[in-house]
Amino acid sequence: MSAQSNVAPVIIKRKKVVAGGGHHGGAWKVAYADFVTAMMAFFLLMWLLNATTEQQRKGVADYFSPTIPINRVSGGGDGNFGGESVFSEMTLPQNGTGATSLRPTAQRQARGEMGVMESGQAMEAKGDGPDAEAFSAIEKELQGHGGESMASNDVRKHIVTRVTDEGLIVELFDIKGLALFESGSSEPTQVLRDLADIVARVSTMVGNDIAISGHTRSEPVVLVSNPVWDLSTSRANSMRMLLEGRGMLPERTKRMTGHADNSPATENPMSLRNNRLEIIFLRRER
Repeated sequence: MSAQSNVAPVIIKRKKVVAGGGHHGGAWKVAYADFVTAMMAFFLLMWLLNATTEQQRKGVADYFSPTIPINRVSGGGDGNFGGESVFSEMTLPQNGTGATSLRPTAQRQARGEMGVMESGQAMEAKGDGPDAEAFSAIEKELQGHGGESMASNDVRKHIVTRVTDEGLIVELFDIKGLALFESGSSEPTQVLRDLADIVARVSTMVGNDIAISGHTRSEPVVLVSNPVWDLSTSRANSMRMLLEGRGMLPERTKRMTGHADNSPATENPMSLRNNRLEIIFLRRER
């Protein structure tokens, strides 16, 4: 054997050096993109909070809330009828002759099939029926907007009018120091007598039937025998007699009711404002 056979072999190791530390797979780009997106969403939110009203913000919040149905009457579906059938009261309450129990009055219902109204009835469906002009004239007389008024400024303080599906409501109510009735009784004061003169005179402007409702305020203490029911009824009857005594035909009075303190006009059931009478000029039958 050769003498050089015991010499260890020479091994050459080459090491690859990469400058800059490598690209790390590019995962940082994804994280940076997520950060930028989040910042854009944050600044968009800040802009919306500054540029919208409280009502608009509530609408946006309700849109993204999973607990709010897509349709107000929805059964969970988002189709044309919101999960309801074509026979639902809430879906097609105004079509054809299908009156509903929600608003069964004639002026709220469409005429004919597919909601097509006959000529001259379009205004009636909107509440501008044959009584509208008469009701408007009565309101102007009572409130003093139609030239010379039947009511003085002091008397007008007791009068509020409003038009409803039932008819024109003329509301007469107590004010501080000027009551419609003697305290705790159905005996009318001079204020109510003056108001009865005015109501009787304006009632001659129309031929509508009349309903009278009496309301009282709640008593401040619990009584063994609460007088509010009898008191409200007797006060409504007193108003009926005052009107008939001033020339109104008795057959025009179709209803007289006492509501006690069950329908307060204010949040405070003991407020003086709840002592009131409602004279309703009922809508005529069509």
